[in-house]
Amino acid sequence: MGKSQKKRAMRRHNPMRVPDSHLPKGLDSAAASSSKKEVILPIIQKLESVDGAERHWACVAVSNLIQNDPSTRRLLQGKNVVGALINRLTDSEEEVWIEAAGALRNLCIDGGYDICAEMYNKNILSPLQAFIPKISAALSQFIESPKTAPENARKVVYEFANNVITILWCLSETSNKALNAINQIGLVPFLMAFMACRDKLPLSTVTSAAQCLYVLSDDNRPVIEGIRSNAAYVASLMDVICTNNDTNGKDKVVDDKAVTLAVLVCGILENVSPFPSQSALSTVDLHKDVVLPVIQPVISPVSLPAISDRVRQLSMEQASEPPQIDKLSIKHAPKSDHRSPIEIELLKLENQLRTVLLSLEVLTGICAMLPETETDEADADGETGEDEGGYLSLHRLRVSWLDEDGADLDDASDEEMVVEDGFSGERPAPSQSTRILPSLVEPLLALVRPTDLSFPPAAEQSPHPPTTSALGGIHVCALECLNNIFLSLSASPHPELSADTQSGQKLWDEMWTSLNLVGTNIGRGQERKKDVWEIAIGVLWGIGNIWKGSLAPVEDQVNVLIQYCNSASDPILRVKCLGTLECLAQHPDSIDGNRAIANYLLSVLPTTTEPSSWGTEPLIQAVSALIDIFSDEDKPYDVNFRQGHFENRLSECVEGVRKTVRAIDRRKERELKVRGEEVRDNLVAFIKYRRRLKLNA
Repeated sequence: MGKSQKKRAMRRHNPMRVPDSHLPKGLDSAAASSSKKEVILPIIQKLESVDGAERHWACVAVSNLIQNDPSTRRLLQGKNVVGALINRLTDSEEEVWIEAAGALRNLCIDGGYDICAEMYNKNILSPLQAFIPKISAALSQFIESPKTAPENARKVVYEFANNVITILWCLSETSNKALNAINQIGLVPFLMAFMACRDKLPLSTVTSAAQCLYVLSDDNRPVIEGIRSNAAYVASLMDVICTNNDTNGKDKVVDDKAVTLAVLVCGILENVSPFPSQSALSTVDLHKDVVLPVIQPVISPVSLPAISDRVRQLSMEQASEPPQIDKLSIKHAPKSDHRSPIEIELLKLENQLRTVLLSLEVLTGICAMLPETETDEADADGETGEDEGGYLSLHRLRVSWLDEDGADLDDASDEEMVVEDGFSGERPAPSQSTRILPSLVEPLLALVRPTDLSFPPAAEQSPHPPTTSALGGIHVCALECLNNIFLSLSASPHPELSADTQSGQKLWDEMWTSLNLVGTNIGRGQERKKDVWEIAIGVLWGIGNIWKGSLAPVEDQVNVLIQYCNSASDPILRVKCLGTLECLAQHPDSIDGNRAIANYLLSVLPTTTEPSSWGTEPLIQAVSALIDIFSDEDKPYDVNFRQGHFENRLSECVEGVRKTVRAIDRRKERELKVRGEEVRDNLVAFIKYRRRLKLNA
């Protein structure tokens, strides 16, 4: 059962604001679904006009047309709008390259990785790099002599800096090539200057700089060392947190952007920790004393249903208003910063959701700090040693049917049976983080439950796609946090928690209530549903392990798990399903439920004539599950083992299991090989042990 820890190979953040997976591929389909296709060609032509006013108008028009409109964005892409706008970054007219940067920034946010990759391939970094010293010089002048430039001029520079920084942020998550190229620019001093001078600069621009730093410091050694080794940088970041805490403590009205900034700084500090021993932060519990006091007030009071209802109401009001861009003309050029009161409120609600999502991203990493991984040595890339299978890090209590010398227990007494918990030596004490994890469960469960806007029907478009995108991200990220929390709790002994069976049942029921609202029908544009289910199975497995034996198998839930397991193509997802079923099968009084699950697990096994078609990991999990379920012959459900002659069925699969384990390449899958050999040996010893009992059906 794997953690949802961040890995460099995985892109943590998806900058696409309005996903377009619900649209059929191809420009023809985009043209059919766009209401603005007639203006595409005039805009592209005016981007190359000899008249600077026309070029300026075209850049602004691009920004306006793509808002919440993936069809029109695709049509513009098909006409090489990216290349045309990049050319405008070196325009002779200042207002043109300023608006071109704004249009490219909006394309990054609304278009995601594909557009960002296109920008990188078309060498957008060259003009962007040239802007950095110009922006620094202008801002330095404003800070040192604020009266030397009019307010409008300062506003233009602030917005331009915001756009350039946002493009760099999005590009840095496009590919390793783009990230390495951005590393060569050396952005840390430039971005940290915004933190140091934040009281003299617009909060929105400072927040963009923090967002870029947060992304760049994620598993990126040059930036991590650049921040960690500079005491002034760390002090500036900590000052942001202290200012946020002081403001909250005085019950003042807090700007939403200030909260977002504090959350981003928490993420940066998490990314660059641990700090050198000479640092003042080296003795601070970063999770408990710095990060969680900022994040918990963000995720706890938010009501997703209330926000969803308000967004739906505003969207209906907006739909009844006439469109703002019916007739495009140079004389009446649209303003890129003009928004109606409805648009402003929608954006505010969206930003609130994005801040919650950001908080959950940071929290996911905290919840992944398992007690047993604290002493693990980092691998060559600086990552913790999680095994290849993605689930072996869960150290479940399991019976070993071999004694310490590897001898068969046929010759040993029952009292000599060893119970191994997967740890060697002393079990490490639970960390501070683990002790506070249960307090996070309730607000996270509230963020898992979907709203009406989370997963609109496949045949309908969301009334406000950015909200739907943000809500889906929140549900997924909240589940990742829960997955890590229950994995953490499963890895350490918590007798008082396991004894609270009422809480376990409540958590189990809450999860299934949310999953029933999500549903299993996944149509075009509803890929997030699949993500929810895949992570939720891991959460169910974690809950099942903590309260194993107290959760009764409900027939409908068991059937859903079986159907999901049968349809899954990912072997690790199948392992999670089988592990969850194993936990349910150990409810003492559910004899019928135990029988149904046990027969399903037996169907995974090979026979004397047919190998298993389930793959290596699921087969090993199924064998291990059957041994664990029937390790205690005194359980009421053991009658199923005897009446079903499971001992004979297990005997038939021994040779098939041996062949499967023998085929595992120890060099490539060392952990899986070790686990496979353990399960194989336990299977042989378990069969002999059951035969020796000579229990009658």
